[in-house]
Amino acid sequence: MQRRSGCLEGFLRIFLLTWLFDWLQDRFGFGRGLSCTGCGCGLILLIIFIALLCSTIFRTDWTRLVLDFRFFGI
Repeated sequence: MQRRSGCLEGFLRIFLLTWLFDWLQDRFGFGRGLSCTGCGCGLILLIIFIALLCSTIFRTDWTRLVLDFRFFGI
């Protein structure tokens, strides 16, 4: 039987993910560094944040998805 996380654990993970995202945005995100680098790093951080948030909410196993696509030759 597969262990499922509870509601409180999910909220804690989302809280920690939000805190980490805010900290990284303050350090490397939009408006930091050169004009292009700040925008590029901010966009990369945003994409990573959205992927991690979706995996937390929908319990998506990204490694399994990547392995499935590898077998299809993509």
